[in-house]
Amino acid sequence: MTDQEIAHSVMMEPIAKIAEKLEIPGSEVIPYGHYMAKINLNYLQKLQKQDGKLILVTAMTPTPAGEGKTTVSIGLADALNQQHKNTVLALREPSMGPVFGLKGGAAGGGRAQIVPMENINLHFTGDIHAIGAANNLLAAMTDNTIYFDDPFQFDRSQMPFKRCIDMNDRQLRSTTEGSRVAAKSGVVHDSIRTDSWCITTASETMAAFCLAKDLHDLKKRLARIIVGWSRKKNAYITADDIGATGAMTAILRDAFNPNLVQTLEHTPAFVHGGPFANIAHGCNSIVATQAALKLGDYCVTEAGFGSDLGAEKFLDIKCRELGRQPDAVVMVATIRALKYHGGVAKADLDKANLDACQKGLTNLFAHVENMRQVYQLPCVVAINKFASDTPAEIKLVEEACQAKDIPVCPIDVWAKGGAGALNLADKVAELANQQPEQKQNHYAYKLTDTIEQKLQKLTDKIYHAKKLEITDEARQKINQLEKLGCGKLPICVAKTQNSLTDAPGSNKITIRDVSISAGAGFVVAYAGKINTMPGLPRHPAALDIDVDDDGNITGIF
Repeated sequence: MTDQEIAHSVMMEPIAKIAEKLEIPGSEVIPYGHYMAKINLNYLQKLQKQDGKLILVTAMTPTPAGEGKTTVSIGLADALNQQHKNTVLALREPSMGPVFGLKGGAAGGGRAQIVPMENINLHFTGDIHAIGAANNLLAAMTDNTIYFDDPFQFDRSQMPFKRCIDMNDRQLRSTTEGSRVAAKSGVVHDSIRTDSWCITTASETMAAFCLAKDLHDLKKRLARIIVGWSRKKNAYITADDIGATGAMTAILRDAFNPNLVQTLEHTPAFVHGGPFANIAHGCNSIVATQAALKLGDYCVTEAGFGSDLGAEKFLDIKCRELGRQPDAVVMVATIRALKYHGGVAKADLDKANLDACQKGLTNLFAHVENMRQVYQLPCVVAINKFASDTPAEIKLVEEACQAKDIPVCPIDVWAKGGAGALNLADKVAELANQQPEQKQNHYAYKLTDTIEQKLQKLTDKIYHAKKLEITDEARQKINQLEKLGCGKLPICVAKTQNSLTDAPGSNKITIRDVSISAGAGFVVAYAGKINTMPGLPRHPAALDIDVDDDGNITGIF
């Protein structure tokens, strides 16, 4: 059976019943049909319950074969609930870019899915549309301010704020925008410029939305988004300066309430916010994570791509805002990924190859080291089993982990759901409950470090690279940001997800550009050839998606 067929074979519970499991009053549930709802944020933020244990799911370096990190997160939460441990999921919303592009949907797979999967993968409750609308309103108001007399005297050679769309579209990587028109005053305005768009999940508006602790904090973050630089005052111009803050907040008010759905085993799941981890910080919203921590004894959450991207940003950016770090980390690995990193081509990953598995362990152990040595967090390796895995390959990985005193659990959540991860649930609960209530948080760098010092520490500790290079253009911008007082912000490195460094086979990190995301509250450093607008592959998933005569969507996976 396909993922879609499995999802449709299970009867969902009404969303009101899922809310009842969490003791959420019906008056605080805002239904979006029978099986999806938003939960009133005001209610959630008044809860006086003690926080549960926080479990972070991350992975080794991703491969084209897919590692199933979301599937593992869902299966683990189901397993914990099977053991009568009150567990709530907190996951990010899928972007329609990957859904119609190369990766496909992002709602798990097999017996470990969140549902209704088609809705979640497409428009869902409209959050990402709202974020795009708020973002593009700010862009429009910025250009409108310039059109009507330009009171701030924008430096039009530096227009940092980008329009966005929730779709992969490489044509928008470089655009010529605007027109040459006369204002009512009769003055001719030349507003034509070369620019670029980003995908909504890479936008600063998305990042600010996900890192805000409450509606007041969201409004403050939106207010300080930088839209340009003033030639008149040699200073930056913000969303608040041009009067856009209130309208942006109004667009996002309802979207800011977290979304509640369920797994196939009826585990409650908050799915809210969705910044890309290779470009942005790669985690669901803080308000959803806080809700899951208050409503469950365990909160299972994930961070996008490998530990060098999503997990690093989760720990160095999001956890600083949360004021706490995870109680345990799950490192997802697959035999196929190990073979791929051991030099096997994608077409040959189903063939047994112990030598390649052995070679690929270098990558896995680098990620485990990130969690255990840099952040000093307990970490268990979850071997997400595929049908092509051989007992000898699994045994090799188990013995290699055990030799390094790394807990390891082979699991089979795609075929068995929560029942396929009961061993992992046992180990995760054991590790999490060994952590003291008040423990010291560890980070890869200090906020008091300079921007270059932060980049150097990430290069050394997280990317395991031998050299950091910063281009002259990037260094000039770093110096400018330091002078503006932005040097004490955390760093969000945008780089490829396909390797620990900025390109497969490279042993260095090259920072070619930097920018400030003042609303989100971090400095973005662009490594290698990463860009903020993905393109569609030769055969996009969109070619296989359709609606049948009965109105059912087909082809989403």
